[in-house]
Amino acid sequence: MDLAPAGVLETSATYDFAFPDTWKEFESYYGLNVTLRYCIRVTVFRRNYQSSIEHDEEFAVQILQPSPETNPPIKMEVGIEDCLHIEFEYDHGTYHLNGCVEGRVYFLLVRIKIKYMEIAVIKRESAGSGRGAVNESETIIKYEVMDGVPVKGEIIPLRLYLKPLPLTPTFRNIGGFFSVKYYVNLVLVDEEDRRYFKQQEITMWRDELDGSSADSK
Repeated sequence: MDLAPAGVLETSATYDFAFPDTWKEFESYYGLNVTLRYCIRVTVFRRNYQSSIEHDEEFAVQILQPSPETNPPIKMEVGIEDCLHIEFEYDHGTYHLNGCVEGRVYFLLVRIKIKYMEIAVIKRESAGSGRGAVNESETIIKYEVMDGVPVKGEIIPLRLYLKPLPLTPTFRNIGGFFSVKYYVNLVLVDEEDRRYFKQQEITMWRDELDGSSADSK
């Protein structure tokens, strides 16, 4: 868009502009190996100089999404034959960024000495394809939810508030280039420091804007 014709600029000047029909398809994202950003670029072309003056002013784009029509619970089992049998249950498989992951762990059979159990949220970023693909995982938060040896029939409640965490919506094949997925990871550690874990993907979505600088699609 041309804001002014060629001429001489001797004093400060203000130029109004608008891009009313610009479709911002994807949300801004700043990851480990991928950055998706939007900016307004202003260029001043100088006739008698080899270079122009250029400035970028960045702005954020956040995209609100509808709530899922169905959001059933997630149930899983993990165990070691004749030693350990555990059931995991999460109330839902999809969460908004200000939500809370709630669930329970049922100890149906315990014949090994567990030291502790921890829960973690892991972000997995995938970029590129084929041999050039890059996959990175980042632990967003991890904390202990049980200390000591559980007994058969014991139920451990789980509750993880998501609002304080630096999360984004789940991105799947954005622009055919990158994806971002989130997982809840439950880990049990026994007295010999052996680790038993179960990882489950959860889907994140945005139901409200975060910050006054965001631009909603």
